[in-house]
Formats: sequence, C-alpha cells, structure tokens
Amino acid sequence: MLIRSKRSWELPESMVTDEAVFFNRRKFLTGSMATAGIGLIGAGAPTAVAEVDPSAGLYPVPNNPAYTADRAIAPESITSYYNNFYEFNSPYDFSFSKNIADEAQALPIRPWEIRIDGEVEKSFTIGIDELLSKVSLEERIYRHRCVEAWSMVVPWAGFQMSELVKLANPLSSAKFVYMETFLNPEVAPGQKTKSYPWPYREAITIEEATNELAFLVTGVYNKPMLKQYGAPLRLALPWKYGFKSIKSIVRFRFDSSEPETFWHEVAPREYGFWANVNPKVPHRRWSQATERDIGTRERFPTKLFNGYEEQVAHLYTGMESLGKTLYR
Repeated sequence: MLIRSKRSWELPESMVTDEAVFFNRRKFLTGSMATAGIGLIGAGAPTAVAEVDPSAGLYPVPNNPAYTADRAIAPESITSYYNNFYEFNSPYDFSFSKNIADEAQALPIRPWEIRIDGEVEKSFTIGIDELLSKVSLEERIYRHRCVEAWSMVVPWAGFQMSELVKLANPLSSAKFVYMETFLNPEVAPGQKTKSYPWPYREAITIEEATNELAFLVTGVYNKPMLKQYGAPLRLALPWKYGFKSIKSIVRFRFDSSEPETFWHEVAPREYGFWANVNPKVPHRRWSQATERDIGTRERFPTKLFNGYEEQVAHLYTGMESLGKTLYR
C-alpha cells in the first residue's frame, strides 16, 4: 500500500473554498462590521486605505466597448474581499485564506519603480506615474477564471501590454517576457516562509504579450486599483488561469529562452507554463468542466480559452494534440 506524504508546498484541498462557507463568512463579517460601526470607503473597499494614490485623477477612464462579457460584473463588495495573494497570508497558515484585504494595505505603492531589462535595446527603470503618462488608459470588462474553478467578471482599467513591449524596445532575440512581483517580507508576512520560491514570478511569450487581450491593469471599478488586487500594476490575461496574471509587478525581463515560473517550479505536474483555460483538461485534483461565478453564485460550463478562442487560438496552433493548451 502506497502512503504518500503531502509536501509542505502542496496546495491542500481546502484551498478551493466551499461556496457556502465563503458566503456565510462574508455574511458574518458584514454583520460584524455593521455592528461595530466600521465605515467603508467606497463599495466594498477595505477599512485601512491611508495611502493616497496620486493617479486618482486619471479615473474613470473611457470604456472600450469591444471588450465586454455575457455575465454581470461582480460586485466590488465581493471581489475586493476574495483575493488570492499568498504574500499576505500568515506564514503559518496553509489554508490560503482569501480574506487578506486588510493585510494588503501595508504594501507601500509610492514610490513604485519598475525595472525593464534583459534582451532589450537599453535597460531602464521607470516609476509607475511616469509609465502612466506614456500609455493610453481604458476600461475593459473581462472574464476572470481561477484554476480553483471559480470565476468573476471585472471592469479592469489599464493599458494594452503591447504598449509596454514597444516602450521596452526588445531585441529580435527576445522570445519571452519574464515578470516579478515585489519582495518585502516586512510588510508581506507570507514571504517569510521558506516553503515557496519568492518572489512570485511569471512569464509569457512575446506573441502572448503583444496579443490584443494582454492587459496591464492599474485601476478597477472606476478608480485606482486597491492593493489586494495587485496595485499599482498587475497583469490580466483573460484566456489563462488566474495564477498567470501576476500582481504588483516590479520587473519585466525579456529573455531568449523560457524562464522558470513560480507555480511551475512549485508543482510542475499541476501548474503548466501555458495555463490556458481548457474544460477538457482537468486539474489533477478537480474538474475544470464547470465554474462557479462568485458574483452571481451560478455555475456555468467552462469555455475553451475562457471564451476568448477567436482572439488567441492562433497562438497555439499545433499544440492541441500534445495537450499543451494547459500543461507540458
């Protein structure tokens, strides 16, 4: 009989929060805050928002009607308190609670500098506010699909990633874009654990980065992005599982060969490099055939590429027979 011991970095089944537990907890927390008389700053915003974002005057931004969804936008009161951001979990909490909104407010977002290097004409560092002055901001309504089989519809604001690629001026040898999030265990207690290879790292191909759907997010719900979403700069790749959409980015490195990524290093048999949404390819521990919308609480059939097949399928021509639209 084979007895298998779970390794410290493996995700427990409890990571996939039961819907009833989540909404009962939300109801309890909402009632508790009302009883205590805690005033929220905006719909669903966390209580500790002391730092003023100097980009606030840029929002709201024009909506791009080419990007919409066939479902209702999830309420901010839900999405702002349902966040995977393991950096802000306790280093002793392996249940991976999504209730990290208040903890995330400790992250300083000004000054915030972004390093662009690797296979580029010239490496440079740019501040987030200078970057915002060089791009065209717009709102896009995207579907978001988590690998945990829940989903939501979000009104992201930001700019097409191809604008950053153009600004970086990559060499012809650049085939991949590698990204890093911040590393600051003094404010992000989860980064104190040695069980994970911090900082969080992700990568996509140049073709993916310059696809029209690849979107760098700076705002949400008509205002600057709250910290728990990944302020001040995160990625949105709506055709991929959510773990590819890296948060709080501080570096873009252009590489000639495929870089290692965070979850692929941690669990390569469960989290592939491509991570494209595919209802026919299950996770090793649960089905991906359906998903639960956290805004409506309804269950829907999962669509290939999360419904964005028309825009991205050509990027993966020839991979289907190899099963590479999700895993290696």
